[in-house]
Amino acid sequence: MRVRALPVFNAPAGFNVEFMQKPTIEEFRQALLDRLVYSVGKDSSHAVPRDWCVALTLAIRDLIVDAWMETTRRTYRQRTKRVYYLSMEFLIGRLLADAMSNLGITEVCRGALDSLGVDFEATIASEPDAALGNGGLGRLAACFLDSMSTVGIAAMGYGIRYQHGLFRQRLADGWQVEQAENWLMLGHPWEFERPDSSYMVNFGGAADPDKAPELRWQPAETVIASANDTPITGWTGQHVNTLRLWSAKPAGLFDLSRFNQGDYLRAAAQEVLAETITRVLYPDDSTEQGRQLRLSQEYFFTSASLQDIVRRFLQDHHDLKSMPEFVSIQMNDTHPAIAVPELMRILVDEHGLQADESFRITRECLSYTNHTLLPEALERWPLKLFQRILPRHLQLIDFIDRQFMASTEAASAKVNVHELTTVDYDNGGSLRMGNLAFIGSHRVNGVSALHTELMKQTVFSGLHSVYPER
Repeated sequence: MRVRALPVFNAPAGFNVEFMQKPTIEEFRQALLDRLVYSVGKDSSHAVPRDWCVALTLAIRDLIVDAWMETTRRTYRQRTKRVYYLSMEFLIGRLLADAMSNLGITEVCRGALDSLGVDFEATIASEPDAALGNGGLGRLAACFLDSMSTVGIAAMGYGIRYQHGLFRQRLADGWQVEQAENWLMLGHPWEFERPDSSYMVNFGGAADPDKAPELRWQPAETVIASANDTPITGWTGQHVNTLRLWSAKPAGLFDLSRFNQGDYLRAAAQEVLAETITRVLYPDDSTEQGRQLRLSQEYFFTSASLQDIVRRFLQDHHDLKSMPEFVSIQMNDTHPAIAVPELMRILVDEHGLQADESFRITRECLSYTNHTLLPEALERWPLKLFQRILPRHLQLIDFIDRQFMASTEAASAKVNVHELTTVDYDNGGSLRMGNLAFIGSHRVNGVSALHTELMKQTVFSGLHSVYPER
């Protein structure tokens, strides 16, 4: 393809607009046919709308990749501070129309398909809807990624690659019936699998804070988080950020001996455990098993993301104490609030830092976006369930609570600090994840300026009196 520079749209310093490719209709037509034959494996005379949709996606993705690579190189070269956005949801939806618009090639794509006798609108409509969110929370996360790419902020989104996203609905005898949504049935051509970016995520077992760091947590179960990257381009495509979604893989090998003995379910137990974690968006948490799965999902993606963030930081830097200068981690709602003790655990147990220093680093890296003004809507976990799934993290939360109660800010505030800690020992015991996110962050915000002001007066009035600057 012949290289043509796209028009500049408020390009931040360092943009290299000549990296962008804007093909002619004939050039894109040939690229489309190449992708159809060599990637989809179909002849144009036998291709169905879904085949053309995949070929179109891959041809457009090719135009984005060079800018994506250049964005990454520029970020490393300039040692830029990066934003890492942790969210349980990313309601990105269909990406084709958005990508074509951002690159300014909608009419080029339409012309190429028309010249091949292919219905442009039918091709676009055949793209599966990546419904990896439930509403405002997921849409906010998707829009932030778009916006950060447009204004040139080095950023990366982290979430879960659910096999089944937002449920589908149908009516049966006058009642709404929910059915599993299957957006991955025919694959996701936008993404790149990254098996080299895989991390062990542990659950259960026992924890002893007095043992050597590597022995403080002896987990009972382990799964592997494997990365899948989707490029997110901003307006004009000059800056391309990454959405990294984690899929769960079994840590243990398939038990062939059990399988040969006819014990098929136990032979596949590791696979079932892993696949369950990333199977469904928001499993029903009205049962003990459902609550355990939801907590496991939240910890799974948060732990994998933080391990990845620390690894990326250490590629360019050697002193973990300087992390806050280069790393900004935003928690979208309380789902990733477990990031507070998890980042501490990584720094203390895996890198040998002291707990108080680790908490300082953690707090200066983390920020929290709240989505509700209702105290009863803030996430809580039963103490016994949390201790069974994440025993080491409960020890670190106890440390955080003691630090908070002993702080000069808490001592001078005219509040009952016991009502503001993470652990609530009343009524069987529970963990207040909103309080954990607030105490473990250096900045807290709502989804608007008005929401933020109302938070000070309502749901976080006590913590705001302790930390009015947050």
